[in-house]
This record gives sequence, C-alpha cells and structure tokens, in this order.
Amino acid sequence: MNGGATMAALPAADQTLCDDVAAASGERRRRAVAKAITLLESTRADHRLRADALLAALPVPAEPALRVGISGVPGVGKSTFIETLGLELIAKGHRVAVLAVDPSSSLSGGSILGDKTRMERLSVHERAFVRPSPSGGTLGGVAAATREAIRVVEAAGHDVVIVETVGVGQSEAAVAGMTDLFLLMQLPNAGDDLQAIKKGVLELADLVVVNKADLDPAAAARAVGQLESAMQLSHGREGETARPRVLATSAIDPPQVRAVWHAAAAWAAERRASGAIARRRQSQARAWLQERIDAGLAERFRAHPAVRGLWPETLAAVDAGRLPVSVAARTLLRAFTGPPGADNSQN
Repeated sequence: MNGGATMAALPAADQTLCDDVAAASGERRRRAVAKAITLLESTRADHRLRADALLAALPVPAEPALRVGISGVPGVGKSTFIETLGLELIAKGHRVAVLAVDPSSSLSGGSILGDKTRMERLSVHERAFVRPSPSGGTLGGVAAATREAIRVVEAAGHDVVIVETVGVGQSEAAVAGMTDLFLLMQLPNAGDDLQAIKKGVLELADLVVVNKADLDPAAAARAVGQLESAMQLSHGREGETARPRVLATSAIDPPQVRAVWHAAAAWAAERRASGAIARRRQSQARAWLQERIDAGLAERFRAHPAVRGLWPETLAAVDAGRLPVSVAARTLLRAFTGPPGADNSQN
C-alpha cells in the first residue's frame, strides 16, 4: 500500500473499505468508493484523521489515469456531453469516473445534486461511477474534497476521471489546477468569447468546444472563428507553446463527441510523451500542499483562545473605524504566534 509507512495502521473497518475500493468488483466496489468519498467530505475531526489514513493507504495505479476538467456556463450542455462521452469511452474499454459539483445555495446551503438524473444511462453503468457533490460555497466551483476523491476513483481502477464544475465564478481556474486537460464549453451566439477574454479563461483552456452546433451551424462556425481569434491574444499557460484547438460539436451526436475525444486524446498523448503532464501534476501537487497548509493555519488561527478572546473587541474597533485593518491583523497575529522570538511550538 502506498504511503502506509508514514501513517498509523487503519482500523479493520477502514482497511476493508480500502481493500474494497482497490480490489472489489461491481456494486461492492461502487459502494466502497461512495463510502470513501463520503468520509473525505466529512468535516468531523475524527473522520478527517481516518480519511487521511485511508488516502495514504490507497495504492497508486500503475498507469496514471487521464484527468479531464470540464467547465462552462450553466445550460451549455456539460452533463449531456459528459454522458455521451462517457458511454463512448466505456465502449472502447475505459472505466470512467465523473465527479460532478453542484452549486450550494448561499441561503440554505442545500444543493440539488441532479447530475445523476441528467446522466441517467451513464450513472447506472457498471464501468462508470458518477458522484455529485455540493460545492459547499467553496470558491472555484469544486468541492473541497474533489482532489482527494480523484485519488479514490483512480485507486478503484477508473482510467478516465472527469471533473465537472459549477461553471461560475472561479470554477475554471480551480478545475484547471487539478486536471491534466481542461476542456471549456461555450455556446454559439452568447457573447462568451468576450466574457472569456475578460476572465482570462482562454489562457487556461487546453481544448475549447462550441456545443449545440446542430441548432445553428452557421452561428457555431462564427463562434469557432471568434474564439480562435480571441486566443491569438491570450498568452496561454506558462510553459505551453501550442494554442488550444477550438471545435464545434453537438453533445447528442456520438460521432461528433467522438471527434472531440480524439482531439483530447491526441493532445494528452503528445504532452504525456514530452513530460508536460507530469510537470503539470507536480506543480498542481505543490500548489495544493501550500493551499492545504494555509487553510490549516487559518483554522488553527480562528480556534486559538487568545485570538478568540480578542476577536469581538478588535472587530468592533475595525467596524467603528478606530483601528486600521492592518494594525488589527498584526495584533491578532501576535496573539496567535506570540512576540517575535517566542517559542510558538504549542500554537
């Protein structure tokens, strides 16, 4: 098992869960993968410790899966495209996992989690695993545990992992930071090319797909031309020299979706051979490590007794304009770390 030497031994139940994820078949494996992701998504401290041990014990696949991020505005047809693509890939012998993130209500915190309904055929296929998860208000349109869920489904033998994002705000940047290939879906006649330039999203895309081309082929052709022109103005990702391709497609037409996959597979093969995907994953892992450290420090900061004691009066002083924000921040940080040179090992 990978990483087991650095973690405490798994409890018997979790060891069974780990074994079922990696070695079981059919419905038993599907249930094990679902249970593992549920454990990852829990915010309980004891569950977090168990999840960390489980993640470290999961085996690393001998052949790396291809991680594909798919994003686009709501209504662009992401779920329809993914179902058609997933069924095509399964027909070619692949095992496909879809991690779909639904937006959470800012008022109630609830999510519809309707992707299994929209992917009715794919979600019940024995060679597929579809998991909708709430974004929980996470910036970037992906659930906080999405990166960890990728590790679980890869350990379960899925060689194509698709992450479908909320498709709003910073979702494109978030999914591009955890996948090998980022596919951006656009609509014809929606002015999305200008919006894409504003958000800088074209600099993140590896492949751009104008969907629903069957409804208005002429408009789709114009959109392809506009996007190709727009990408001439973008700098692309650091270290990447090739411009992303732009294709028109119809998500309900398997041959057209197949053509998109051929372009994606060719892109992946070229960059895998050059080592670009390996370098991208290394960069992503380092960024995620720093992000997790920052998040952990923020949690410990908020829970620190001295900070909690000062927080109400400090906030009141900031609200009233009596205390500059920068001074307030430094005061709270000193309460957390102690004066310069102090022993902070207990913080």
